Amino acid sequence: MAEHFLDATGLKCPIPVLRARKSMKPLVAGDELVIHATDPSALLDFKNFCEATGDELLSSEVREDDVMVFRIRKN
Repeated sequence: MAEHFLDATGLKCPIPVLRARKSMKPLVAGDELVIHATDPSALLDFKNFCEATGDELLSSEVREDDVMVFRIRKN
C-alpha cells in the first residue's frame, strides 16, 4: 500500500473531485489518497464520488483550521 497526497485547498466544486479522480487513476488497489480541501460541499462530493467509483472513503475530518482531510482507498 502506498499513500498519495492531493492538496485541493482553495478549489471550488467540482475541481477537488475532478482532481481526485485524476489522481486515483494510476493508483493500484489498496493505495490510499489523502486529500485536503476547503470547499464546504467536499464532504458530500467525496462521499458521492466513492459511491460512484466503488472506492472506500476511510475517513473524513475537519481540522481546527477548517481544512477537511479525506482518506480514500482504491478498490
